[in-house]
Amino acid sequence: MKSLKLILTNPRYFGPAWVFASLNILFGTWAIYIPFVKEDLDINKATLGIAIFFLSLGVFTVFPIASRIINRLGVGKATWIGAILICLTAIFPLIAPSFITLAIALFIFGATNGFTDISMNTLVTEIEKEDRANFMSASHGFFSLGGVLAGLGSFLIPVFDDRALHMGMAVLLVFAVNFLFHKSYKNIVAAPIEKEPFSFQNFRPLLLLGIVSFVVMGSEGAIVDWSGLFLKEVSIAPEALWGAGFLGFQTLMTVGRFLGDWISSRIGSVRIVAIGCIIAILGYILVLSSQTYLAIIGFGLTGLGFSVIVPELFRIGGNVKGVESSQGVAFIAGSGYSGFLLGPVILGFIAEKFSLSLTFIALLACAVAVLFATILMRRKRA
Repeated sequence: MKSLKLILTNPRYFGPAWVFASLNILFGTWAIYIPFVKEDLDINKATLGIAIFFLSLGVFTVFPIASRIINRLGVGKATWIGAILICLTAIFPLIAPSFITLAIALFIFGATNGFTDISMNTLVTEIEKEDRANFMSASHGFFSLGGVLAGLGSFLIPVFDDRALHMGMAVLLVFAVNFLFHKSYKNIVAAPIEKEPFSFQNFRPLLLLGIVSFVVMGSEGAIVDWSGLFLKEVSIAPEALWGAGFLGFQTLMTVGRFLGDWISSRIGSVRIVAIGCIIAILGYILVLSSQTYLAIIGFGLTGLGFSVIVPELFRIGGNVKGVESSQGVAFIAGSGYSGFLLGPVILGFIAEKFSLSLTFIALLACAVAVLFATILMRRKRA
C-alpha cells in the first residue's frame, strides 16, 4: 500500500497513474455497450469477434513503431499525446452505423490505446529508475480502477439512454484530470543507456513469461468482451446485471494490484503466478456453473488471480540490460496483446459454432496450462 500512498500524495506519480485509469475508463465504457452494439447492428457473435479483432489489430500494429515515436517525442510528451488521442477516438465505435465503420473505428481506437499503453508503462519504468520508487503494480491498479469506474457506469445506462452522451461524459472526465496533471510528467525523457543491438536473445529468460502474458491478457480481453454476453445469454441475467461480471473482474483486479508489490516481495514471482492461476481456475469453474451470482463471483476471482502478473512483466521488460525501456515494454506488450489479437476471433467462432460456455472452457484450459508451466519452472529452479 506504500506505492498507493505515493501516488495519492504526489502529482509526479498521480499524473502517470491517472493515464492508466483513463485508458480503461474509456475502453471499459465501450465494453459495457458491446451487447447493445451487437443488437443494433444485427451481427452474430462471429462477426462481432471479427470487429473486435480489428481493435486488437490496431493495438498490435502500432507496437513496431511506438518505441521510435516515444523516444523521438520524449516519453512524457508521448504519454500526454496518447491521452489526447484516446479521448478523440473513443466515441466512434459507439456511433458506427455499420459493421465496416465499426471495424475501422475499433482499429483506430485500438491503435491509440496501444500507443498510450506503451508510453505510460515506459513512463512509469523511467520514473521508477530515476526516483528508485516502485509503483508499477499500483499504476496497473489504477488501470483496473478505471475499469471499476466504467463498470459502475453500466448502472447509468438507463439514466443516459444515449451511448454517445455516456462516452462523452467519460471523455470529459478523463481529459479534464489529465489536463490538470500532465505538466507533472510531460517533460520526462528516457535516461540514456549503453545500447546494444536489439535481439530476442536478450529476452530468452522471458519466453515463458511471454506465454503467460499472452494467456493472461488474452483472458482479460475475453472477459471484457464476452462477460456481458455470457451473463445475458447463458446465465439469463437481468439487463441491470449485464455489466456486473466486468465490474467484479475489475474490482478484485484493482484490489490485487494495489497489494501486488507487497505480495510479490514476500513470496516471489513464480509462486505469485502459480497462486494467481489457481484462483483464476476457481473463478472459471464458478463462471461455468452458469448461475448468475456465482458467475459474477467467478469473474471477480478471475480478476484477482490475474491481477499482479502483467505489472511484473512490464517492469521486467523495461529493465533488460542493453535494451531501451520502450523496446522492452513493447516486447512484453506484444506478447500479451497477441492474445488480444487472436483471442476474440477464435473465441467468437467457437461461441458461434458451438456455445459461449465452450469459450470459457477453453480459457479454463489455458489457465491450467499456465499453472503447469509455473510448476515446471519451480522444479527447474529447484
